[in-house]
Amino acid sequence: MLVLRVVALLAAIAVGAALLAWAFTGDRKYLRFAWRVFQVALVAILGFLGLLFFERLAVMI
Repeated sequence: MLVLRVVALLAAIAVGAALLAWAFTGDRKYLRFAWRVFQVALVAILGFLGLLFFERLAVMI
């Protein structure tokens, strides 16, 4: 669970920094970067939770 917290914290910092950079510059590349970081973090978290689920499922069998 520590891994999830670290990934979520780093993703939140990266998205926040990109949104702040977009607010100051108006350049849409920062919005694209924030969206991509969000997508990658979501896939990583879902993958990690999927591994935990299958581990519990394997223990039951």
